[in-house]
Amino acid sequence: MGNKKKKSGQKLNKRIREDIVNIFKDNPNSSFNYKQISGFLDITDKAIRKLVFHILLDLTDDDVLVETQRGKFKYSQVRPVFEGKIDIIRRGAGYLITPELDTDIFIPAKYLDRVIHGDTVQAELTSSKAKKKIEGKVVAVIGQTDRRFVGTIEVNRNNGFIILDDPKIDVDLFIPKSKLKNAVTGDKVIARITDWPESAKSPFAEIIEVLGNVESHDVQMKSILAAQGISYEFPEEVLTEANKINFDLTDEEISNRLDLRSVLTFTIDPIDAKDFDDAISLEYLENGNVKIGVHIADVSHYVQPGSAIDKEALERGNSVYLVDRVIPMLPEHLSNGVCSLRPHEEKFAFSAIFEMTDSGSVVSEWFGKTVINSNRRFTYEEAQEIIETGTGDYAKEILLVDNFAKKLRAERLGRGGLEIMSSEIRFELNDEGFPIAVHKKTSKDANKLVEEFMLLANRRVGQFVGNTKRKTKIPLIYRIHDKPDREKVEQFRVFVSKFGKSFNFKDDHDIAVQMNQLFKEMKDDGNFNMVQQMAIKSMAKAIYDTENIGHYGLGFDYYAHFTSPIRRYADLMVHRILFETLNNTPVKHKDLSDIANHISSTERRAVEAERASKKYFQAQFLNDRVGERFQGFITGITDWGIYVEMYENYCEGMVTLKSMKWDNFQFDEKEYAIVGRRSGETFTVGDEVDVVLTRVSLVKKQIDLEFVD
Repeated sequence: MGNKKKKSGQKLNKRIREDIVNIFKDNPNSSFNYKQISGFLDITDKAIRKLVFHILLDLTDDDVLVETQRGKFKYSQVRPVFEGKIDIIRRGAGYLITPELDTDIFIPAKYLDRVIHGDTVQAELTSSKAKKKIEGKVVAVIGQTDRRFVGTIEVNRNNGFIILDDPKIDVDLFIPKSKLKNAVTGDKVIARITDWPESAKSPFAEIIEVLGNVESHDVQMKSILAAQGISYEFPEEVLTEANKINFDLTDEEISNRLDLRSVLTFTIDPIDAKDFDDAISLEYLENGNVKIGVHIADVSHYVQPGSAIDKEALERGNSVYLVDRVIPMLPEHLSNGVCSLRPHEEKFAFSAIFEMTDSGSVVSEWFGKTVINSNRRFTYEEAQEIIETGTGDYAKEILLVDNFAKKLRAERLGRGGLEIMSSEIRFELNDEGFPIAVHKKTSKDANKLVEEFMLLANRRVGQFVGNTKRKTKIPLIYRIHDKPDREKVEQFRVFVSKFGKSFNFKDDHDIAVQMNQLFKEMKDDGNFNMVQQMAIKSMAKAIYDTENIGHYGLGFDYYAHFTSPIRRYADLMVHRILFETLNNTPVKHKDLSDIANHISSTERRAVEAERASKKYFQAQFLNDRVGERFQGFITGITDWGIYVEMYENYCEGMVTLKSMKWDNFQFDEKEYAIVGRRSGETFTVGDEVDVVLTRVSLVKKQIDLEFVD
């Protein structure tokens, strides 16, 4: 009885609220008090008139009304409007992700008519920013006809429909016969929306490009790139401009640089690397100290602001690394040739040189343009063998630099930097490009050697340009990483408690200290990688910004990307600004903030493309193993399924809750577990499980699993 009464009261409240809003909308220039509103609504009951007054106050809190004078209210015609991308979730609702707010705006399904997942929209707030959950409604869709959609076409006699690849998009695209561009059923295509009539369930579209048959390996990779808006070909103008750039170094330019061609210099890179954008040099000094140089390909010497190459590099933002190919930011003539610090070739570099004592302290630094000649190219495996055995080419120098790297690392971690031991899967491909083995790569001393000196250069460059003691602030693009969200850290604390670990902290700095301690305790635990991944999820995302707030994860007050201008536009901009600073000719880069936002977004789309590429190759690797059983462990849970990584091949698939038919399983967000309502049976992250591979979809890049009885 009580529940019925409560529901009745809620309905009355909602109905009166809607009626009040409509009154103010119909009279946008008038002010009313609660008595006048009650009169409009024929409300005479004292209790309900009191309710009217409270609803007026609530509407004011929600920015729907403004109080013009005590007790009098007027419709608020100025509503906050924000722009961003829509992320559609289950049940048709979505979130507006906007850089203008530090939280997402929830958009109910009723306000998402004709909005497609990933659309850029404008939305106005319908609830106050002071409230915990910000809600809004879409008021405009921006550039929907400019978007590129990727899917598989089905053609009938008079027209066609494109079933889109993105599972979050629940509409098909209607293609009139005149817009088919000779596509046939089963082709993967790129299309754009041309119209969406009010009477039509599906948008009308036209095919821009036919990629080819959906079963083609190459077509799938191009589809992944196209879905993220990543161009896999360079415009002819850019290639022509790049090919005119000469390998030869002019004597005039060499005379303007510090000549380090006689100094021992080497590169350490992955075995399959094509572009070498960083090198390390070593000099012994008479005072017992050493000079260690970090030499970076001088891309800014060749790529001038406003050139066709520069504009294309900015648009791309960064190189993209798929499993079987690289989509470079710069044409290969530059990235793999002119700019690449290949062994035994004289190259122009932009260098950061540090004088260091035996203890690993930096006593002086120098930044400037140089000319170098790399003596040796090492792979990570070769350098690691030298570190482990103490023998090999330049063993003494490699061991010395490794020793300094370890001291730099210890100092960094002591300052509060997080110690994340990354591991990622690598596919071994045959001559036809199909995966024949999957390996897990882990970061070893050789990787850390390079990493620490790149971090040192990035930190010192950021600090040099961003020096607050200067009279005039020099704008720079920083790599920033905000402090962790306390709510997410609390979720992490609950998560690790399931492994019998406590996680307590006093302040933001202590979070990193305690995480490092936890990682140290669990480094030999089978759940170590998963715990690290959950820790990363509790952190903010690193982005590019012109406002420096430091880098929490690294424990740096200043940090700027300087070391990879071949593959990141941020570094190219930092090179230009550093050079201007060194020559006391700083230029005001008016679009610097816009560039920072743009390259943050291109980085995100690259990550999505790389992730999709790995998912495809995982599916490809398991395509002929349907029906086989595997052991694995749970890596993640959602309200629709359980992610499982298989020990044998490091591939991840999903067990849907629908397939677990022996009970009614649901996601318990508080316990972070999947729980059976009748039996109480519980599945949580880290549990070891036996699964059977039931289905593989190359098109959807999906691996379906079921639990073995």
